[in-house]
Amino acid sequence: MSELTLHDLSKKMAKLDYSMMTTQCADGGTTSRPMSNNGDVEYDGDSYFFAYGDSRKVAEIRSDPKVSLSFTGAAGMLGGPPLFVAVEGTAAVIEDKARFEEHWTKDLDRYFPEGIDTPGVVMIKVRAARIRYWDGNDEGTIAA
Repeated sequence: MSELTLHDLSKKMAKLDYSMMTTQCADGGTTSRPMSNNGDVEYDGDSYFFAYGDSRKVAEIRSDPKVSLSFTGAAGMLGGPPLFVAVEGTAAVIEDKARFEEHWTKDLDRYFPEGIDTPGVVMIKVRAARIRYWDGNDEGTIAA
């Protein structure tokens, strides 16, 4: 077992676009949904997603910002093992359009037709506190 650095893990995560985001429900349970970081995959411990401010996930984050993200990547091109990454972190809802531009891609126009000026659009930033990874026989934890 070797311990990867965040930089090492970031290189392995470079093609992972989709994750499952889990939030805390008002009834004490949890709920998960797929989220895309829209190719913004240079991972430094922060993940960014866009959503509508009136969505259930945003309401849950405003109520309890503790979230988790799970990423899964297919086996490497040479038939290597799949990569699994679990992130525990804190989410923040950002409504500053100037900050949106740093993470906006044209692919988002499909969901938000007026771009960053789409009424109700917000950005969710998840700051990792702890990251667990499994990559074949290699596994470890990174405190972010």
